[in-house]
Amino acid sequence: MAKKTKKIETPIDQRETFVSIQKSFADSELSVAEKLKTLYALQQADTEIDKILQLRGDLPMEVEALETEIAELTAKSVRTSELIEGYTKSISDNKLNIAECDAQIEKYKTQIENVANSREYDSLNKEIENQELLRQIAEKNITETKERILDKKNELEILKEKIAVREEDLRVKNEELATIVESTSREEEVLRANRDACAAKIDARTMSAYEHIRLSCRNHLAVVSLFNGDSCGGCFNTIAPQKLIDIAANRKMIVCEYCGRILVNPDFE
Repeated sequence: MAKKTKKIETPIDQRETFVSIQKSFADSELSVAEKLKTLYALQQADTEIDKILQLRGDLPMEVEALETEIAELTAKSVRTSELIEGYTKSISDNKLNIAECDAQIEKYKTQIENVANSREYDSLNKEIENQELLRQIAEKNITETKERILDKKNELEILKEKIAVREEDLRVKNEELATIVESTSREEEVLRANRDACAAKIDARTMSAYEHIRLSCRNHLAVVSLFNGDSCGGCFNTIAPQKLIDIAANRKMIVCEYCGRILVNPDFE
C-alpha cells in the first residue's frame, strides 16, 4: 500500500503579500467568493476601528508620555530626598567629630599643666593644634553641607511643583480619554468581535499578507472595492477590462498591479 505524501508547509514570511499567495489563495475550506467577502468584512471592521482610534488622536501617547515624565520626576525627587538625608547625617557626624575634638583638646590642656619637660609640652601642643585643625575642617564641612542641603531643598520644591502640574495635566487627559473611550466602547467591542470572527475564518498566510499590506499603506486599506466602477479603490488607478470581469465573477483573487491591494466585487458593499 502506497504511503500518502505529507504536504510540507512553507514557513510564513512576515513580508508576505497578496501577490505571493495568489496561487495558494484557493487552498482553503472557504470558497474563493466567501473568502473574499470575509476579507472585505475584516477590512471594513478594521477601518471602523481605525476611525474610533483616530477620535482619541494623540491622547493615549500624551497620557503615556505624562506618566513616564511623572515617574522620572518622582524618581528624581526620591533621589534628592535621599541626598538631603545623607547630608543631614553628615552634619550630625561632623558635630560628633567636633565634640570629640573639644574633649581631646580639654584633655590635652589638662595634661599640659602637669608636664615634666619641654619635649612633652611641645608634643601636647602639637596634639592640640591637630585637634583644632580637625575641628575647623568639621565646621567647614558643616557649613558647606548646609549650603548643599539648601540647594537640594530648593530643587526638591521645584520638582514637587512640576509633579503637581504634570499630575493635573494627566488627570485632565485621562478624563478626556475616558470620555471618548466610554462613548465608543460598545461600538468598538462589537467591531472587534466581528473582526475576530472574520479573522478566525482566514488562514494564517492570508492574514499575514493582509496585515503586512495594511501596515504598509498610509490609509491601512488592504482590501478595496472598485472606485467609479473601473478603478482601484485604494490607489485609484484604472483596472484592465478583463480584470473587471474576473472581479465580478468572484472566482479568484485579483490584486491591483499598481498598489498590491485585493480588489473585490462592489456588490460586497
